[in-house]
Amino acid sequence: MLPFLVAMPAFLAIITVIVTIHEFGHFLAARACGIAVDRFSVGFGPTLWARRDRAGVEWRVAWLPLGGYVRFAGDDNAASVPDQEDLDDLRRRIALREGAGAERRYFFFKPLWQRALVVVAGPATNFLLSIALFAVIFGTFGEAVPSLRIAEVTAGSAAARGGVETGDVIMAIDGHPMVGYDDFQTYIRERPETPMRLTVLRAGHPLDIAVTPGVKFERDPAGGVTRIGLLGVASRVEKVTYGPIQAIGRGAVVTWDVVAKTGYYVARVAEGKIDWPFSGIIGTAHVTGAMTQDAIDISSSEHVSLIEVLTFQYLSLAGLLSTSIGLVNLLPIPILDGGHLLFYAYEAVARRPLPARAQAAGYRVGLALLVGLMLFTAWHDLQGLQVFHFLGALFS
Repeated sequence: MLPFLVAMPAFLAIITVIVTIHEFGHFLAARACGIAVDRFSVGFGPTLWARRDRAGVEWRVAWLPLGGYVRFAGDDNAASVPDQEDLDDLRRRIALREGAGAERRYFFFKPLWQRALVVVAGPATNFLLSIALFAVIFGTFGEAVPSLRIAEVTAGSAAARGGVETGDVIMAIDGHPMVGYDDFQTYIRERPETPMRLTVLRAGHPLDIAVTPGVKFERDPAGGVTRIGLLGVASRVEKVTYGPIQAIGRGAVVTWDVVAKTGYYVARVAEGKIDWPFSGIIGTAHVTGAMTQDAIDISSSEHVSLIEVLTFQYLSLAGLLSTSIGLVNLLPIPILDGGHLLFYAYEAVARRPLPARAQAAGYRVGLALLVGLMLFTAWHDLQGLQVFHFLGALFS
């Protein structure tokens, strides 16, 4: 019960902060382009608190803490695209109400590149937030990195037969310098049963060792079997600390890794080679609870601060979620930022907005796709949690 009570407010807070910062990216880009903004809301539903600043922006906090939104002057959607007839009518109404030239403050009458910039700014802010969060993690907690120093040699393995010893530091294989444990591991995995020359540093002196990696059969997601090389060594994990600049660079690398791996898994799903690997709100909330329980267990068993462990766990989760939200919003689905960019691409080529009927149809299709994706993900989450099996057992 305690993990749930701690995790649910934390989960809601993380989602709200990430989505609010996404919307703040739209807001900052809009203000930089001189676009009038009516409202910036944190949360949805009835207003809990509101204040209007000197620029006419209503800053609002609502009671439902599941993100937020920014509303531009004269529009209920941060990046919608009326057609030419609607634009002409809107320009006349603005001129009658506010005077000639007032339309230049409105989103729809800004140059195409500025409107695209405002739309892109939301996902871009998510990626920058991920980099910042990971940078805080690496700068504050450091990183546990497998080193090239051997911590253990498996008895009877290829490494043991060749004479590799605990404490050896791997320098090169077949004359190729190893720049990290991943480099070493990849080299071995790709060369099963291939004789090679392993250069190690032992007692301060380089030493060449002849080894032939064994073979291990590994089943891939498609159901096939892959032969991989196996040397039989374990790396010593070492803690690496980073300065501010290094931490930012490392945060950028990790953020890109999340993007690249997401693209890889999407491609594998499209090819039908793996099951759906992504979690929705239900699954992520469950993960948050599990992380909280892990933090409690680690704190009690290793006698470290629970707040410190929770901070590390939640910052890591927030970094992953921020990248995911940025990616999802770039999908070319009408109603999402990527869909608006798709409409802008049409406008750039055709030199006029997409007709209103086509836009309306696109938004309906986009909404249906988005709702369908949410329902499918929720169903998949519930299946993964075996909720349906539990309910069936209750009534069987």
